[in-house]
Amino acid sequence: MRAFNIITLILVIVGGLNWGLVGLFQFDLVAAIFGGQDAVAARIIYILVGLSAVWQLIPLVKSFSMDEPAAERGGRHAH
Repeated sequence: MRAFNIITLILVIVGGLNWGLVGLFQFDLVAAIFGGQDAVAARIIYILVGLSAVWQLIPLVKSFSMDEPAAERGGRHAH
């Protein structure tokens, strides 16, 4: 599960950096790498980034109900 969390976090970071480039320079790096916004590979990346963001909501919500390190460990309460 830890590897999955790391992968989804990396994808969220990639998505955030890509949006930063779009906002600052009107440059979509994902589209540039994968052949345009309508390319199948680019759309898959966009979907994976979106799903990763949804997945990363879980530790965020858990962090509101317990201490943050416990949320990062996957929900086990600190002793």
